[in-house]
Amino acid sequence: MKPFVYDQPAARVIFGVGTLDRLADEVKHLGAKRALVLSTPEQQKDAESASQRLGAMSAGVYAKAVMHVPIETARAAREEAKRLDADCYVAIGGGSTVGLGKAIALESGLPIVAVPTTYAGSEMTPIYGITEAGVKKTGKDRRVLPRTVIYDVNLTLTLPAKIAGPSGMNAMAHMVEGLYAQDGNPVMSLMAQEGIRALARSLPIIVKDPANLDARSDALYGAWLGGTVLGNVGMAIHHKLCHTLGGTFNLPHAEVHTVILPYATAYNREAAPEAMKLAADALGCKDAAQGIYDLSVKIGAHVALKDIGMPLDGLDKAADLATTNPYWNPRPIERKAIRELLENAYWGKRPE
Repeated sequence: MKPFVYDQPAARVIFGVGTLDRLADEVKHLGAKRALVLSTPEQQKDAESASQRLGAMSAGVYAKAVMHVPIETARAAREEAKRLDADCYVAIGGGSTVGLGKAIALESGLPIVAVPTTYAGSEMTPIYGITEAGVKKTGKDRRVLPRTVIYDVNLTLTLPAKIAGPSGMNAMAHMVEGLYAQDGNPVMSLMAQEGIRALARSLPIIVKDPANLDARSDALYGAWLGGTVLGNVGMAIHHKLCHTLGGTFNLPHAEVHTVILPYATAYNREAAPEAMKLAADALGCKDAAQGIYDLSVKIGAHVALKDIGMPLDGLDKAADLATTNPYWNPRPIERKAIRELLENAYWGKRPE
């Protein structure tokens, strides 16, 4: 066995059906007295419901989170938190809302209670991202790791299948890359395999039967595992490409992950054979890249960049940005090969 380092930042996890009822108790557990509830405009009702559950401990609702955390949004939220004298943040929603909470916590150091309603997984990581001047920059700081995460399966029941599918594929991306991470370890690999299996079996059921509580629970469990892997080991070319495409071209986060994952997996196929075998076994297929692509098709997700708003004339710029200061990757990052990857992803061609 290869040498490894295992250093997992702690987070308190409350998982189950109806666990949002514990929100007020969990805020008290942190010693907080004034919690600002964050959400996107679309999930303001969820935020207001959470605020009501907090009662006198609610400092108010800030429902202005948007994709990729623009620096202007982060600054405005920080000012609002200061104005309201908040000593805690409750982020209810997906990666956009959790990301906004992190952007505030990065400056204030105050605790976050995350209440995920999607399968993004960012709630389990000390990774943050802020977009400025069209470039999304990411960093890692344990101050932004939510102290408590409340997974309430009921909150995912209203997540439409067209959103649930890509959101689950986003979580799967964390685990696929975790299997060949430079700083990987056996514990994260076990979590990654288990999470891939959970999502591969649950996402097709959710698309056909959105009210299936067991499948929703399975998917949320897989997302938790994916987020844990993301928070503990480094990512590679897949995530570099997704951050580049999302931040520069303002493409929808989960959909970008869904489209790129088969191609990034194929790119690393020969360089990480053991990881590919583990991923394929967890997916129940012979080839991981093709299995991921076929799963995306099965759940009705977009498989081509052209279908999610990527301009054809932006591929060269994306290739240039993605190969500038690239993340570590098992296969060397070659500009020509990355440009070809993006071309295939643009048209949605099944990996060979």
